[in-house]
Amino acid sequence: MARETTYSGMMGSWQRLLETLEANGADLPQLQPFRTKLEALLEQALEINRRQAALKAEKQAASKQMREVAAQAQRLETAMRGLIKEHFGIRDEKLAAFGLQPFRGRKPAPQEPEPAPLSSAAADSGPAGR
Repeated sequence: MARETTYSGMMGSWQRLLETLEANGADLPQLQPFRTKLEALLEQALEINRRQAALKAEKQAASKQMREVAAQAQRLETAMRGLIKEHFGIRDEKLAAFGLQPFRGRKPAPQEPEPAPLSSAAADSGPAGR
């Protein structure tokens, strides 16, 4: 029989062993103390499993609340930053203190270099193929 590696698989294996030991208890009376101890450990494992499930559900509920609070806070932050810009104006350097970028104007567009004049020899020959 393959050895179980998941907790639920292990607990199922323990339960099956305990059921079989209970059914055949008369044949193996020397295992009674071990069976009692395994029953106690199984009950402890089941209780831990129930606590884990409850904590998982609680964590999911807390995560949902966190998403809702974060969405509300983001909307409020956006509105407040807009009001700060309205109060100081979009060019005031004081905006930087609030984590906002003041408008400093546009940078001039890069100038394209003028094409170099053709050399006199190339201009004299004219277009090819005439």
